[in-house]
Amino acid sequence: MASLRFGKLQGQGLTPAFETRLVSPDGQPVQSFSDVRLPVDGDLDQADIIILPAFWGDFDALNARYPQVSEWLRQRHAAGTAICGEATGVFWMAQAGLLDGKEATTYWRFFREFAERFPNVLLNQEKHLSDADNLYCAGGVTSACDLYIYLIERFCGANVAQAVARDILYEVQRNYIPGRIGFGGQKLHHDMTILQIQQWLEEHFADKFRFEDVAREHGMSIRNFMRRFQAATGDKPLHYLQRLRIETAKGLLSATRKSIKTISYEVGYDDASFFARLFRQHTQLSPNQYRRQFQHKRD
Repeated sequence: MASLRFGKLQGQGLTPAFETRLVSPDGQPVQSFSDVRLPVDGDLDQADIIILPAFWGDFDALNARYPQVSEWLRQRHAAGTAICGEATGVFWMAQAGLLDGKEATTYWRFFREFAERFPNVLLNQEKHLSDADNLYCAGGVTSACDLYIYLIERFCGANVAQAVARDILYEVQRNYIPGRIGFGGQKLHHDMTILQIQQWLEEHFADKFRFEDVAREHGMSIRNFMRRFQAATGDKPLHYLQRLRIETAKGLLSATRKSIKTISYEVGYDDASFFARLFRQHTQLSPNQYRRQFQHKRD
């Protein structure tokens, strides 16, 4: 759907804008666990995005049978390919060593096995999606839908992502929020206290609070907190918080008809004029200009 929409946007009519290929380690057809024979387009090759589906069965046996997968993933990651694991598909990324010291998630039934196999991976059992260094993990099928919409936005733009989201997520009443997954790259550090604060901010970004209080609750002076937060994330705490709020506002502007004032309040700003100025600083557009990009598609 994204390929066709993107092709049309580029003036190619109904010609797909990019190629989607189903591959196997040896280029041979695959026999699924439900005994369905799946033809493939070839063996492991170059790609801009790799999606690793869930597997069924003994991972040790699969890894022994297909040792080339790990090396292929390492090579593609080094070349800048976005690699995504869905549910147990994340095991392949961890086996290749790509997730060591990085945040990841997987299907809840496999939390214990994953943690035992890959103790160097920062398994987050509270998240359904994770992003670290161009490596994306989805806990299950539904969360994978959100991940794929995010990738469509990254490679095809927000307009295509929003259009596809409205088509495929309508029945489950989910609204895709652009940009929120992209904060994962700022969690590639080893300051666990700052990571806890980042996670707290994601849940409480709209609340009224003082960073002095957040610092004190985590055993730090405000000066030490400011220094550690910027050293770990590359952002000052206030700028990081503003980005969280603005990215959430983008989703509300593009997917709802809520007023600017209401959206401003919902993301943590009582003053709608201040919110509008801040939004323009971050996006180079006013909230209404940003919304108009999606208005004709909803109407």
